[in-house]
Amino acid sequence: MLGIPDPMVLAAFLGCIAVTAISVIYGVVRRNAAVDEVTREDRAWAIEEKKVEDEL
Repeated sequence: MLGIPDPMVLAAFLGCIAVTAISVIYGVVRRNAAVDEVTREDRAWAIEEKKVEDEL
């Protein structure tokens, strides 16, 4: 099959393709699952980070 005589090499080849397909499907399904909320701590950190960058 596919010109690969060794069954272990064929299994590894097909396994790589299967894992890639599963990863792409998982990424498409879970793409918008995370909540994007900016908290007060996030804003305070961003302000502090900006001050530090401006001082440099």
